[in-house]
Amino acid sequence: MTLSICMIVRDEELTLARCLEGIKDIADELIVVDTGSLDGTKDIAKRFTDRVYDFAWRDDFSAARNFSFSLAAGDYVMWLDADDVVPAADALAIRKLVDAGGFDVAYVKYAFAEGDAPTFVYYRERIIRRELGLKWEGAVHEALTPAGKLVWSEACILHKKVKSGDPMRNLRIYQKLISGGKELSPREKFYYGRELFFNGMLRESVAVLEDFISGDGWIENKVEACRTIYRAQMRLGREEEAVKSLVSAFLISRPRAEDCCHLGEYFFRRGDLKAAEYWYGCALNVGDDVAGGGFVDISYSGYIPAINLCVIADRTGDIERAERFNELAGSFRPNDESYLCNKRYFEEKKLKGIIKPNDK
Repeated sequence: MTLSICMIVRDEELTLARCLEGIKDIADELIVVDTGSLDGTKDIAKRFTDRVYDFAWRDDFSAARNFSFSLAAGDYVMWLDADDVVPAADALAIRKLVDAGGFDVAYVKYAFAEGDAPTFVYYRERIIRRELGLKWEGAVHEALTPAGKLVWSEACILHKKVKSGDPMRNLRIYQKLISGGKELSPREKFYYGRELFFNGMLRESVAVLEDFISGDGWIENKVEACRTIYRAQMRLGREEEAVKSLVSAFLISRPRAEDCCHLGEYFFRRGDLKAAEYWYGCALNVGDDVAGGGFVDISYSGYIPAINLCVIADRTGDIERAERFNELAGSFRPNDESYLCNKRYFEEKKLKGIIKPNDK
């Protein structure tokens, strides 16, 4: 089976070579579509492939992606962004998956990374059998509607930005669509509400996302919409309304670790340590559901509840239990300053005989 890797790029001279180095050996065909670079992006691309094309940008990511896919000849087509990084082991896993074939759409983990450690993780449709003829949809936050036999790979692609983009770009595209008379689909409405939030238009964001939640839409997006409304209401100083929005997600689907942590934080601030302990404990027990397709910040099911349960146990006088939770937090982030500071604190307690050295 052959693999075409397709990219759309613009002014990506800082990251493109890094990306291409990681995948040059697994691609049978490498296609780079430039949408109007003014820097050295195209020259960098030409060092790796002679399949470099121009596409006039028209505020439509799907149009550019569909053009890139139309140039592919491989059995399977894979997309990447210029600021993506594919570690060597994951590149090999992708190549093995393609060589084995037998699927129509492969979902691959997509992780936003701090250093080399993934934090924010979700699955994206990443590799598509070309003959299926699937098309990208959506001017912004474009997606493919999957069909046929689906598989989920444990390979992971890291998204590692090195520069800030135009924060208003996506919002302007949505507003242009709306002013042109387009009725947003449920998915577009969800992402429009998020763009409003990211750009500080908090009341407008709440209104759009509440409208989205009341209609049709993917469950994972509705849960995320409740969480975004929570954040918006908190910034507006409406704590009670914020918490109601967060809890309303439980009427849509099962509790998520991140929402449990936010509730733990809420009760901790109120001084209700028992309630805070309950919700942080729930976050540990709920775990992650990355395969569900929604956005998942894995720190909310590991490090964050563990370090907060450490603090709560210490404040309630259960020093041994506090140390155990601190060690659990350290298992997730061994170089974290809070964990290391706590570790020194507990060592001092042992020296003073407050904690017996062998107690765990």
